Amino acid sequence: MKKPGLLLSLLPVAILVGTIVLSSSLFDGDLTSGPAQTALVFAAAVGSLIAMFCLKVPWDKIEKAMTTNLKNAGGAIFILLMIGALTASWVQSGVVPSLVYYGLKIIHPSVFLIVIFVFTALVSLLIGSSWTTIGTIGVAMMSAGSILGLHPGWLAGAIISGSYFGDKISPLSDTTNLAASISGVKLYDHVKYMLITNVPSVIIAGVIFAIVGTSAASEASLDVEQQIADISSTYNVSPWLLLIPAFTIFLMVKKLSPVLTLLLSAVFASLLACILQPQIVDQISPFGQMTWQTFFYAPIKLMSSHIDIAAPNPMLEKLASTNGIGGMMNTIWLIISVTIFGGMLEAGGFIQTITEKVEKLIRNTASLVATTISTCVFCNLALSDQYMSIIIPGNMLKEVYKDKGYEGRLLSRSLEDSATVTSVLIPWNTCGAMQSGVLGVPTLVYAPYCLFNYISPLISIFVAAVGYKVVRWGKRIR
Repeated sequence: MKKPGLLLSLLPVAILVGTIVLSSSLFDGDLTSGPAQTALVFAAAVGSLIAMFCLKVPWDKIEKAMTTNLKNAGGAIFILLMIGALTASWVQSGVVPSLVYYGLKIIHPSVFLIVIFVFTALVSLLIGSSWTTIGTIGVAMMSAGSILGLHPGWLAGAIISGSYFGDKISPLSDTTNLAASISGVKLYDHVKYMLITNVPSVIIAGVIFAIVGTSAASEASLDVEQQIADISSTYNVSPWLLLIPAFTIFLMVKKLSPVLTLLLSAVFASLLACILQPQIVDQISPFGQMTWQTFFYAPIKLMSSHIDIAAPNPMLEKLASTNGIGGMMNTIWLIISVTIFGGMLEAGGFIQTITEKVEKLIRNTASLVATTISTCVFCNLALSDQYMSIIIPGNMLKEVYKDKGYEGRLLSRSLEDSATVTSVLIPWNTCGAMQSGVLGVPTLVYAPYCLFNYISPLISIFVAAVGYKVVRWGKRIR
């Protein structure tokens, strides 16, 4: 097996990016319904041919790497399936409509963006999962903001920014634990060190969301009172329904498996829909109300399939339209394609060559952190997975940090200030595909508005450049 050169290593990535860019213009930005998946498989095929014929890499090694990546992605696929079921069950049982109803009554449009930014951050901090926060509370807040007439990009940007901030500093987060573990740092030392860059980042993002929210609210021309009335005429709204998300958060805090938590919540909500929303069940089930067939048919139907519910206005019809597990299939297809492409890059040695070249750019603290962040962003682009974008740069740069005398905390913080937050900005990354599918907003539409996700890596480089609390063998340096 030969070692690839830099240009040869960049070729599969260049083919992928070029195909994605061309597809975006031809398909009007609708990438995740097939174009992105096809681009990933095509780039993987070209890369595999280069690896086999130019580098003498056996196909068995490439196939094994792809299979291993697919196995590692199994957890994400299970969660996606459950979020599809949960989102549909929460809508049709009245949970999301109730959250929207009370949100519209309580939250003034001028502070809506900053409120959902803070609220999603708190929930994500509590449960340690940006994905679950966005797939539950985020969906409800997205619907409420849409009814207010707010721009979908700003709404999704506030939801994603808040959720990813909470996820990054939560001791319960898988990426937080992974970054600390890879870097050989104690978890709570890592979390405390993260606050140095993340507190300024979240404050700056919050101020911008607050200012934008005020101006955006003045442009909204919808009759909010009429929207509230239409919700109550379509669904039986009740504060008791809010016990379902409270029950879900309780299970998460108790550290029950996310898959089991989401499944139990979805089943519970779908059964309650049969009791609390008979007018909705009439549109779903052909067996009538309160029969044993209905209690079997309706939950399965709403958790698995596309459902349209009659509503007084188009916005509410969009809220009431759900796809269940079936709506996650494009995203799952994308994840499978991502694992194929990532496996090819690893087996061919392409990613290792690129990372080694990047290491040569290191000159001082700022360039070290900037190189780490750039490497993580590149891995998110190339490997399309945030976990791989923490593991590979973390393992490859760990010895560099040690050799230069830097504490592991600087590495762990740099990994999370880049790999975690930028993954959601890339359409063909698993995180970008996931949040786009759940929120119903294309990645390229919401990406410019994810303020925290851009500010965080920039602040990380700035803090390193000024040398604030950067320690090298017990001495603060610049």
